Amino acid sequence: MRIVLLGPPGAGKGTQAKVLSNRYSIPHISTGDILRVAVKEGSAVGNKAKGYMDKGELVPDEVVNQIVVEALLKPGAEKGFILDGYPRTRFQAEELDKSLKTLGISTDLVVYFKTSETIAVSRLSGRRVCKQCGANYHIKNIPPKVSGICDVCKSVLVQRPDDNEATVKNRLVVYERQTKELIDYYKGKGTLREVPGDLNVEELFSVLTKLFKDEGLG
Repeated sequence: MRIVLLGPPGAGKGTQAKVLSNRYSIPHISTGDILRVAVKEGSAVGNKAKGYMDKGELVPDEVVNQIVVEALLKPGAEKGFILDGYPRTRFQAEELDKSLKTLGISTDLVVYFKTSETIAVSRLSGRRVCKQCGANYHIKNIPPKVSGICDVCKSVLVQRPDDNEATVKNRLVVYERQTKELIDYYKGKGTLREVPGDLNVEELFSVLTKLFKDEGLG
């Protein structure tokens, strides 16, 4: 099972990816996570990415693609994977497909989480992140045991600067503009499936597992 999850900020892709990863015993590959790991490990491509990040510049597509492909070559990914946060543009999707082709594989399904602005804003504006370990919480949906304190490492939880309502709305507009060609690309390939991102975690999980079963993947 080789799955790509697409959707705007606040669609719940990361949450579902983690649950699905446990359900199907395949790795959840989050672009942000593997980028940080590559930098921390000091790999050749990680050092290349760090050079851009240290200068406050965006890591080029070809570098991100290389990091993603390296993650797909690690033990466990041979059984399948769930890509979360990549690709974000048509160019990235085309480069990913080229890389996968050299490995003799391809994505089975691309799932788009269609999510309303109201729900996305509610989810992101209520999100809190641990300053120390990066664990994610939500003041309503996934509250910590002690308000404002991380369950894992007991550090302080904070709201990311880009999670305020005005910024979230702008991010949604930017996402829609940037990903229109990406959505059309996967529609053209016949691999895109749409699910309702406004559903809660349990409901959406049920929709996804049924979809995978119907597609002969589950």
